[in-house]
Amino acid sequence: MTSRTLRPKNRVIAAYLAPGLLIYCFIVIVPLIISLIYSFFDYSGGISMKFTGLKNYQHLIRDIDFWSSFKNNLVIILLSMVGQIGIALVITIFMMSKLLKLKAVHRNIIFLPVVVSAIVVGFLWTMIYNKDFGLLNFLMKALGMESLIIPWLDNPKYVIISVSMPIIWQYIGFYLVIFLAAIQSIPGEIYESADIDGAVGIKRSLYITIPLMSDTLKVAVMLCIAGNMKIFDHIYVMTGGGPGTSSMVMAQYAYINSFVMFKLGYGSAISIGILVLSLSLILLSRKLWGGKKDEA
Repeated sequence: MTSRTLRPKNRVIAAYLAPGLLIYCFIVIVPLIISLIYSFFDYSGGISMKFTGLKNYQHLIRDIDFWSSFKNNLVIILLSMVGQIGIALVITIFMMSKLLKLKAVHRNIIFLPVVVSAIVVGFLWTMIYNKDFGLLNFLMKALGMESLIIPWLDNPKYVIISVSMPIIWQYIGFYLVIFLAAIQSIPGEIYESADIDGAVGIKRSLYITIPLMSDTLKVAVMLCIAGNMKIFDHIYVMTGGGPGTSSMVMAQYAYINSFVMFKLGYGSAISIGILVLSLSLILLSRKLWGGKKDEA
């Protein structure tokens, strides 16, 4: 029996793919097209729509609040690259060593926050940061570090770092699972040869594991950028974008314009702006990574 006989017919393949493609089009493609259309109108809901051409985008380019929120997204992305990807990579390398026991238990515990709702995580860390009865300040008092206690979510200087910590904490396990799968796909013969040549410990990680994971790391960076460019839930629960606009992110700014101020046309333009900036950052990361790889 040949593989040709076992291959399903094209209409069978199409029938299996159709439900998923229809759902994807309904929840992704159609809203994207509608947002693009709305972005060319002065639209506040109802049936009244006034075509304004590129006026919303001209306003967007000059909007200081939008670019301030974009800067906050960039800070969160940079912190998450170091925190989520960096910490996950270190933990992954440690978990592949022979020193660690009960690896499955550790993996499940680290991955557990990923399946918790972002709203729950936001409320949990709000209580941790509470100035009067929060766990963080309680531990600092117990360690005699009262001078370092600050209102973590009310100080504009530190609030963007404070709201980044729950995001980093929640998704370390996500990248850990990706990195574990990548390392387990590396042939064991490579590590055996490395052991013979004396490449053990940190040398094994730096010269074998990480270079062979370069494609996976590239994907992780793109996922990190895409995920944190649309971050919303944690910050909405913890600070609402405050104090002032010091922790405002682009998704929240689009939400406020669309559903609080009822400027649906301008809110749609912001959404398209988020998409364009996200794609630009992802393409930039690919170009920089590709350039470094070519130089190597």
